[in-house]
Amino acid sequence: MAANPVPLRSELRFATLASGARIAWAESGRSVAGQPPLVRAAHWMTHVEHDAQSPLWQPWLTRLGRSLRVVRYDERGCGSSSGDDTPPGLAAATEELAAVVDACGSPRVAVLGLSGSCAAAVAYAARHPERVSHLVLHGGYTHGLLHREPSADALAYHRAQLQLMALGWGRHHSAVQQFFTSTLLPEATPEQAAALNEQQRLSCDGARAAAILDARAALDVRPFLPQVRCPTLVLHCDGEAMVPVERGRELAAAIAGARFEPLRSRNHIPLAGEAAFERFCDAITEFVGGSSSIGPGPQFTRRERELLDAVARGLDNLQIAAHLGVADKTVRNALSQLYAKLGVEGRPQAIVRAREMGHGQG
Repeated sequence: MAANPVPLRSELRFATLASGARIAWAESGRSVAGQPPLVRAAHWMTHVEHDAQSPLWQPWLTRLGRSLRVVRYDERGCGSSSGDDTPPGLAAATEELAAVVDACGSPRVAVLGLSGSCAAAVAYAARHPERVSHLVLHGGYTHGLLHREPSADALAYHRAQLQLMALGWGRHHSAVQQFFTSTLLPEATPEQAAALNEQQRLSCDGARAAAILDARAALDVRPFLPQVRCPTLVLHCDGEAMVPVERGRELAAAIAGARFEPLRSRNHIPLAGEAAFERFCDAITEFVGGSSSIGPGPQFTRRERELLDAVARGLDNLQIAAHLGVADKTVRNALSQLYAKLGVEGRPQAIVRAREMGHGQG
């Protein structure tokens, strides 16, 4: 099974939405035959052009990239993605994720949702079960502040944050950005805190930032949670202030068969240098890579690999028989044995699995 490391790079690609807006995306890491790429749904204030040099995200991408191909993107109106008149929210975020999944060229992907982007990850997995092999959710919640019968004080505090963002976002050394950074990453080093401040400043202007924060408070994916059928891992830092750990447990409990694992950290997202960061990366790579990798290794004979390639290319039994120079009955028997070895129930599943393993691409 071939595994080719790909260095971090800043090359951008673009997926076009129905409105004409262009979603900037990039990839890095290790492509492994039979293993789905990990698509990071766009989260708070991304800028994919700066990821490769960021003290926040460069270690994260490098560490996960040892074992996984990682795809990341900016939501519309942020980073290197263009904007349109569509307001931020679940429908917009799910459309962006779907466009990037289609653009990355893999029949199935693992999806990673972080914080507010967990909603788009859940909705996409529920709507497109054939495209999602694994779902990883970190720091997420089932529904936002506006759906939790907030007190008058809680609503006033939320509105005050929106006003501060609208007026003070986008300035160098802005106290508004530092306010969010200190809440998100209370244990960040000065370099890491400065990196998040700058990332927030560069990602979008104040009006867009306030609209995104308001949209996060309005998210509600409870109707989609019972529809998620793929293996799901829910991670959450147990000491963070932005989204209490109880929200993570609530999220995991609502998805059938989901695993929940708390991480020992006060940061919203684990940072390089703390034990939670290593466990975060290990948990994801073990979950996505450990169980999904059925590759054309020693367990498959040369003839079986030829058969896998033909199946992945969509050939029917007669075409396979002609291609391999065998009888049609021989093909039927060989396919039955191959389906059993793959653990699938028929040709449609076998085609998907064979393509995941890297067959049919030549």
